Amino acid sequence: MSQHPRRTPTGAAVLQPHKTSAITEAVLDELAEHGYGRLSMEAVAKRAGVGKSALYRRWPAKQDMVVAVLSEFSVPLAEVPDTGSLRGDLRATLRGLHGWLTHPRFARILPDLAAEAGRNPALAREVERAVGEPRRVRGARVLARAVERGELPADLDVELALDLVAAPLYWRLSVRRVEVGEGHLDRLAEVLLRALGATDR
Repeated sequence: MSQHPRRTPTGAAVLQPHKTSAITEAVLDELAEHGYGRLSMEAVAKRAGVGKSALYRRWPAKQDMVVAVLSEFSVPLAEVPDTGSLRGDLRATLRGLHGWLTHPRFARILPDLAAEAGRNPALAREVERAVGEPRRVRGARVLARAVERGELPADLDVELALDLVAAPLYWRLSVRRVEVGEGHLDRLAEVLLRALGATDR
């Protein structure tokens, strides 16, 4: 048996984590500053300090790159630990949603992305697949826990409930552009408990 260490075959793609991190940050910066329409692979590569080949080894096109980065950024923020009660879970959910919608870069990205998705059905489908659906799956887990604890009715309309939880903050922050003051999230959680028909309020 040969004692020589195995070498990576010539031409094989080696994805270096520090480069991936730099690219991710560059994509978010470019989206925040210039929007999806004006974002280019060349600009991202330059900002990240890498060659364009580093991007194409990871993603075949701009849309794939943007969707992957947005998913990596957005989906983990929808994870809510089990606090032991629906009230606690709702407060944690609202804090996570607030952090996502008010993030310095994402707050600038979201309006442009929503407008672009309205013009680009393929982009809209991919964003929903990679960002919207995984976030809703995590939200549904929160509601399922509450049903199992007996805090919500077994026949809860989960899709409607998910919309109900997310809509007030999105409307206030992204549409009305009104800041959330102290105590607002707690008050909203109490309203949502009543709206969802929670048995222990």
